[in-house]
Amino acid sequence: MEVETQVVISADAPSPLRREVTRSSPFEYVESLLVTVLLALFGTTFIVQAFKIPSQSMEPTLLVGDHLLVNKFVFEGQGAWYERFLPYRAIRRGDVVVFKFPYDEHPHYVKRVIGLPGDRIHIHNQQVYVNGSQLAELYVVYDPSSYDPFGDNFPPADRHFNEAGLRPEWAAKLMDYVERGELVVPPHRYFVMGDNRDRSWDSRYWGFVDHDAVMGRPMLIYWSVQASAQDYTNRDLLGALRGVTETLVHLPARTRWKRMMREVH
Repeated sequence: MEVETQVVISADAPSPLRREVTRSSPFEYVESLLVTVLLALFGTTFIVQAFKIPSQSMEPTLLVGDHLLVNKFVFEGQGAWYERFLPYRAIRRGDVVVFKFPYDEHPHYVKRVIGLPGDRIHIHNQQVYVNGSQLAELYVVYDPSSYDPFGDNFPPADRHFNEAGLRPEWAAKLMDYVERGELVVPPHRYFVMGDNRDRSWDSRYWGFVDHDAVMGRPMLIYWSVQASAQDYTNRDLLGALRGVTETLVHLPARTRWKRMMREVH
């Protein structure tokens, strides 16, 4: 804010020089806007993108209402020559990843990588085994009141299994990947699961994630608000406006301050 000050000038003092004002032309405004838009598009396309969590499948690691910044500049791509000069790395077991769902038009899912290409996976009484060794999963939670004979003991022993809850495409070819009671992850694919095992619709029910479908890895939770899955169910304009208004009105009380700026592991 400019503050005006009075300057006393003697009667025979020369008049102060006027400050020369330069006005931006319309072209300069348009140019600045285009540069801003291009930088924003570059950033969200190649480096960082914001996502929000609408379901319970990754609890307690990620809660409904968590807003994430996802690093899209972390995993190696197609093996181009220039990638060796970039800070890429391979996808690892245990990574939390955001990816495009392989069916329909659902934009993105977030799960944890359990199986890498070539891994042999089986689940017995909710315990996950990879290549014959039990996986230590400190991040997993179960609902003691819930039991899923398919998901808790996977893969099925033969082709005569209950297909309820499975994608038809996956149910038709699941057994093609089973060898001696273990699911073998094919090349360039990943087997992913949610941390909240009894509330997660994951690779057990719809299959593998293609390498090219992986968008990136969540870096941190930049904001978190108390919400339920129902808050994200109504996607029409009126429902969205109502949800935004309610959130703004109750913003201080509903914000989970302790989760803000928390890293995702």
